[in-house]
Amino acid sequence: MKGATHGHHGMVLILVLIVIAALSLGALTYAEWMLTEREAAFVSERQAQARALAASGVAAAQLFLSNDGQTRSDSGGSYDNPGLFCGVVVIDADAARDRGRFAVVAPVVDGGSGSLRYGLEDESAKINLNAILSLAKEEDAAREVLMGLPGMTEDVADAILDWIDSDDEMRTFGAEVDYYSTLDPPYAPKNGPLGTIEELLMVRGVTPALLLGVDANRNGYADDTEADPSLVAAGDAVLGSMDRGWAGFLTLHSAGAESNLTAAGEDKINVNQDSIETLHEELTAVFGEEWATFIVAYRQQEKAYEQGSQEPEKLETKPSGEIDLSKEGKLKLESVLDLIGQRVQVQYKDAEEPVVLESLFPDDPAAMAEYLPELVDALTIGDDVNTTGRINVNQAPAAVLAAIPGLADEAVDRILSARQGQLTSDIPPDPTWLLIDGILTVDEMKAIMPYVTGGGSIFRAQVVGFYDAEGPAARLEVVIDAGQQPPAIVSWRDLSNLGRGYPLDVLGAETFVD
Repeated sequence: MKGATHGHHGMVLILVLIVIAALSLGALTYAEWMLTEREAAFVSERQAQARALAASGVAAAQLFLSNDGQTRSDSGGSYDNPGLFCGVVVIDADAARDRGRFAVVAPVVDGGSGSLRYGLEDESAKINLNAILSLAKEEDAAREVLMGLPGMTEDVADAILDWIDSDDEMRTFGAEVDYYSTLDPPYAPKNGPLGTIEELLMVRGVTPALLLGVDANRNGYADDTEADPSLVAAGDAVLGSMDRGWAGFLTLHSAGAESNLTAAGEDKINVNQDSIETLHEELTAVFGEEWATFIVAYRQQEKAYEQGSQEPEKLETKPSGEIDLSKEGKLKLESVLDLIGQRVQVQYKDAEEPVVLESLFPDDPAAMAEYLPELVDALTIGDDVNTTGRINVNQAPAAVLAAIPGLADEAVDRILSARQGQLTSDIPPDPTWLLIDGILTVDEMKAIMPYVTGGGSIFRAQVVGFYDAEGPAARLEVVIDAGQQPPAIVSWRDLSNLGRGYPLDVLGAETFVD
């Protein structure tokens, strides 16, 4: 019995040891699990903070765009402004791993240096697909706009236009529901505005390589780990890089900077208004009697004065009488540029015969530099002029400039050359600087005026939230409409799954060892 008792005690001891071991293992597992949960909570908190850092950058961009153009320019502009958009500290700390920042980055425009800048993209520097049909009403003109893109073909251009137009009538080289219904699975074209650029991947002939290029992580350029852009069949070194594909040249959001307000915020004068007396009164108040008489006289003609080989008998260099305001306005201006180099026939009050008045707006670049800014600032050809979708000639890349109907390749080269060193200006001049600087002739400028602007009011911002040392990062891409106050976000995309996209030192981190 005594031996049995000892054996029983031994068994109990073994069981106790097993229980203790199990409890210890459980405690260890629980401790490890709690440590893992703590680390996960810490990482989750850091990720949330990184997203908040990026959101702070978005708010900073909105705040910047809430200022008027002069204030933006005085503070460094939106094109490349490291002081406002590079490595901005949001969470300050002694330890680099706890110091949080944001940076707002954008790809460099043709004519700039490097591959990255700290600022905003003007969406008017791209082709607005949702406005292309209203901007270029003729079928061939809309196709011509798309044909400026590297590697674009007529069948793909027409297929894109068929996808977004409202009818089922197939264009010359296009594709409509008859084609898409034969696919597996079948589907119908959108026949309306696009919601995202990526919808174009459903269009016949549009491939990921053409649309998105080789820039897989969306940082604006081809990294060493990404494919060579020259391998994309559509690559065209003359027109522009296919790093970003066609998506880098296209937008769904843009608006011209023109408005029916002057730089001082006053209403522009509608030079085509019906009341000649009111027009003369408004013009006189702004320009004086001579310019008012000339412009009203232009409107009162049946057609533009034809300048023949012989000089008219009565030619005046400036008005010598009071114009007859009882005559209605018959001729309307298609552009303010119609006044340049034109003589007009003037009917003075109580005069028996009209006289010819020499142009007060000579076709001379030096003279234009004096009078043209005044004309384009004060005059509009109508209160309902469509400016949506016009292309910003100040920042559009070569491929987009080449897409402007009526703009020759030689003119594209001249514009790119003239823009060197001028891209940082944040108060967009009227596009007629191309005329004043002698880059385009009056006829060339008239041809492209319906398609161009000097700047836009909608901007794209790619914002990275990050820490100076190890830690997560967040990347947001937003489109901000500064045409309304306060500036509104019209598109928000989280690109964090694509990684930080840029080295820490490029983003403005201080990577010294604490």
